[in-house]
Amino acid sequence: MNRLAQTALLFLLGATLLHAATTDLYLRYVKEGLRPLVLLAGAVLIATAAATLWYDRRTPADDPHPHREPRVSWLLALPVLALILVAPPALGSYSAAHTGTALTKPFGFPALPDGDAPLRLAVADYAGRAVYDDGRSLHDRRLKITGFVTLDRKGTPYLVRMGLNCCAADAQPVKIALTGAIPPVLRPDTWLEITGTYTPRRMKDPVNGGPIPYLKVTTARPVPTPHDPYDETWNT
Repeated sequence: MNRLAQTALLFLLGATLLHAATTDLYLRYVKEGLRPLVLLAGAVLIATAAATLWYDRRTPADDPHPHREPRVSWLLALPVLALILVAPPALGSYSAAHTGTALTKPFGFPALPDGDAPLRLAVADYAGRAVYDDGRSLHDRRLKITGFVTLDRKGTPYLVRMGLNCCAADAQPVKIALTGAIPPVLRPDTWLEITGTYTPRRMKDPVNGGPIPYLKVTTARPVPTPHDPYDETWNT
């Protein structure tokens, strides 16, 4: 690989990272808070490409000590092609069904707003309050929770959000089991907005034995996939 090819690949990779970070594409790979770092990485790669080209232009053609770049350098083309040609979907029902719940005890439970309107909660927030606070703040409240559907081997339906620490490679699910007015037909990976109420009923995750609370469903309606399908609230 000559320097011109190296420069082209570095520039292309940098431009691809900038494109991903200025759209929602980067959310398929890393958490939302890492957007500045993705932008910075793209800018650094483009600057490196420019510096490589400038250095190559300054190097005399009859340089007595030419350097032969290893062919392994062509592997740089793989992440570029992956980013350009493949936009993987966010992790969904298959990963959730084969991974145990990652619910952990929160440091505390902030006070919830008063009112008669349905209270919107994240999957992890409801699960944490239901399991580790015995639902004290959830009694007699109408709740609205959004997530995607997954089914276990017995057909038990769950509402799930995948949480991540850094990137999609470490994503883990937090699950809520559903009871009550469950839609008669549930398709895995369908996103639902569930309105329901707290119930003290719990179960153990069949994968890792972790605690999974139930939610009593009142109504359920399909909704589009959110622009950020991952949930970062469970580890903040």
